[in-house]
Amino acid sequence: MPENEVKLTKLAKCAGCGAKVGAGTLARLLEGIRVRQDPNLLVGFDKSDDASVYKISEDLALVQTVDFFPPIADDPYLFGQIAAANALSDVYAMGGEPKLCLNIMAVPRDMPPEAVHDLLRGGYDKVYEAGALITGGHSILDDEPKYGLAVTGFVHPDRMLTNSGARPGDVLLLTKPLGIGVLTTAARAGMAPQPAMARVYGLMTTLNKGARDVMVNHRVHACTDVTGFGLLGHGLEMAQGSGVELEIDVAAVDFLPEAGELARMGILPEGMYRNRSFAEDSVDPGAAELWQQDLLYDPQTSGGLLMAVDPADADGLLEALRAAVPSAQRIGTVREYRGGKRIFLK
Repeated sequence: MPENEVKLTKLAKCAGCGAKVGAGTLARLLEGIRVRQDPNLLVGFDKSDDASVYKISEDLALVQTVDFFPPIADDPYLFGQIAAANALSDVYAMGGEPKLCLNIMAVPRDMPPEAVHDLLRGGYDKVYEAGALITGGHSILDDEPKYGLAVTGFVHPDRMLTNSGARPGDVLLLTKPLGIGVLTTAARAGMAPQPAMARVYGLMTTLNKGARDVMVNHRVHACTDVTGFGLLGHGLEMAQGSGVELEIDVAAVDFLPEAGELARMGILPEGMYRNRSFAEDSVDPGAAELWQQDLLYDPQTSGGLLMAVDPADADGLLEALRAAVPSAQRIGTVREYRGGKRIFLK
């Protein structure tokens, strides 16, 4: 990078989904706000879901979401791609197809115009890859750059997925490895190996479209994307919303190896501690080592989909997923809630 080019991550205090307000704090902020009823509002902000869903007709529902964050990469074009892929993911997690997007952007007054152009181009290219359109947006001046999208998509009301439909006996599948937050934190300090970061950037720019397109052809009872709250934070929301327990086989979870090494050294994002504070009272850690627990709480940016799948469909879905998403993995099961903890690590 030439000396006169700005390092975007140096302009932000937090990176990517690690900047997300903690789940516990968010719940307290929303507490007491009156929820208005509408029979056509299938999913609203009173749920811990990825997007809102509004029924338009018997065979069509509108899916809406918004997501933006500070730079997760120094390259503006790469940052734009990652932010767009992350925002689109919320629609995929609901089983929907994104169609229209609006840019949300904040830029410092002295940010080079070429960098702003590249950032927007990254977002546009990723949205077009998804088969959707960017039709406008809004931008402001700010000391820290931020970028993301408001996304509108569509889904059949009867085929909509939420994070609250998991059933006892379901199999848990995850489509991307964990450790993105740890590695991007290390990269900000110049401590992440370049080959590892190349893989991380590849994961973050990979749309969850391929996973969604396979998923909707199988009996999936619940789905969420694993982003800022980490696997255990989003898993806890699924368990609570579904009234079940999750059992996670830690040995089956795909951790990025370099992230494991860094976690053992104590290189951890601030968001990991927020996620642990939110979820740990509901998690039985079993024999999981501390570094494994840290990566299970690690905030992911543009992470994978966590699915609760009918056991009769699990093997077929996993095989089909691996053809589209090689990193797909089987990580556990859903059990009846017996009171007490909601997630058990084994």
